[in-house]
Amino acid sequence: MPKKILIIDDDPVIVRYLQAVFSDNGYATCTASSSMEGLEVVRREKPDLITLDLQMPGEWGPRFYRKLRQDRELKNIPVIVISGIDGDHAVKDAVAFVKKPFDPEKLIGIVKNTIG
Repeated sequence: MPKKILIIDDDPVIVRYLQAVFSDNGYATCTASSSMEGLEVVRREKPDLITLDLQMPGEWGPRFYRKLRQDRELKNIPVIVISGIDGDHAVKDAVAFVKKPFDPEKLIGIVKNTIG
């Protein structure tokens, strides 16, 4: 059973790129293009890890993160923030903060260290 990563980002180009990077490294992926959709997908798919963009239409990533952390079943899922804005202060317990544009090798290293 491959480990599953949920990609939450409103930019389809980045989503496709991340899907390719993760699947090339043996991970399954699911995606959401907003934080509202993200919460639904997390509950349905129970991913092993989440990558989260901070700047999205509707609801910003930090609000999704707060809701995730308030849910007993979901709060231990590790989150890697991938964002073009400096916002590591917004998501305090994130496993890592990766700035766009990112180095895929470095990102995969963080993922492997986090979920194997």
